[in-house]
Amino acid sequence: MSNNADFSKLIQVGRPPNIVQRFPNSQALIVSGKVIDQALTQKGGAMTMAANGRNSLVIRGALLAAQRADAAIIIEIARSESSYCPITFYNIAMQVDAACNELGITIPVAIHADHYGIKSEDDLPFARMEIPSIFDAGMTSIAVDASHMPDDKNLLANIELNAFIPAWAGLETEVGEIKGNQGLSTVDDASFLIKGLNAHGIFADWIALNNGSSHGLEASGTGIQVELTGEIHKHLEPYGVSGAQHGTSGNNSDKLRAITANTRTTKANVATALQMVSWGVEVNDFGNATQDSEGNFIKVQGEGVTDETWQKMTNYATAHGLSGGDYKKLNLPFESLILAQPADVRERMVHRVEDFVFNMLTNVFSAGGTATIAKELILEAGSHDLGAKGKRIEDPAEWTRELIIERAKTLDVDKGPDGDFDD
Repeated sequence: MSNNADFSKLIQVGRPPNIVQRFPNSQALIVSGKVIDQALTQKGGAMTMAANGRNSLVIRGALLAAQRADAAIIIEIARSESSYCPITFYNIAMQVDAACNELGITIPVAIHADHYGIKSEDDLPFARMEIPSIFDAGMTSIAVDASHMPDDKNLLANIELNAFIPAWAGLETEVGEIKGNQGLSTVDDASFLIKGLNAHGIFADWIALNNGSSHGLEASGTGIQVELTGEIHKHLEPYGVSGAQHGTSGNNSDKLRAITANTRTTKANVATALQMVSWGVEVNDFGNATQDSEGNFIKVQGEGVTDETWQKMTNYATAHGLSGGDYKKLNLPFESLILAQPADVRERMVHRVEDFVFNMLTNVFSAGGTATIAKELILEAGSHDLGAKGKRIEDPAEWTRELIIERAKTLDVDKGPDGDFDD
């Protein structure tokens, strides 16, 4: 698979049309999210990282790790992250493409718009305009997250917006906001969403659940509920949908290995841990940044940003009342200072991320070798479009708008408390 003829063929047939148009002279193997999911599915008992590229150094480190591990990988950014990070829906593909070409990355990479949030029906007109634009910018996968709304409106929003998503693209849907152990997803609401989509000829590659995880720093100690996840995935098996695990940071390696082995999860989002690792903050096996008795993050001597830069970052955080997970809001104001640091400092930031991601991919997620599998799938199909894993099972006549609204009233669900649960 490593010979030049095979790779030239992969570049010729494996890149989706928006990537060919956006980067016509590129040698980066940017592929649909479907390719990544199907490679992990074929291996079995494996998931890969969806690395949230909150800065360019995280992106470089994750790509180097995946290359080293022969692992297919996803680089993503969430809609909300674009408000406090320099990486956005509109420049992430450029960052990934440039890094792949510069670093000689040859593994398949998908670029994912995570948590494309629809908080109410008022968001739909803008979404109809923006979704095609982010694919023009180089997205190859998207998560439509209307989980903030009632189940019927969540399903109806997914159905409406699907017309604006390329058929070849990776598709994630979500049921239940990520609220830790509150408002847990059920077989009932997850089945409602997937069956309703299926009836309309929409076959999601992934479903994200509220299965006990939380975004940012996981402090509860409960974390992902593996048995709940496995039960829901078992009920959804006929529909060919995989799991997407959100809030991976904060769950120890044994918990993540159990998710890998005992559920149908193929995509694991990692955001906060990568940010902290790149800065040089001490991170434990749970992926959480460790804190001292006063609640301050512990900076590892000689790792990550310089001590001077870190002092400026912590001073800024104190002045602006930022602590814990809100340290994410340091990304944008300190982007220029971080990139202005000496080359050896930037490189140690990259390689700290690389080592962390490599360990996760190979020793926890069992993703090694999936890059080769993904390449073989593309060559076998002779196309960038591998098609859907699912097929229509449900009767469309039973899933009209009116019947969807009526069905939703009978669901056994607990949405949990209201609040700001953005990633």
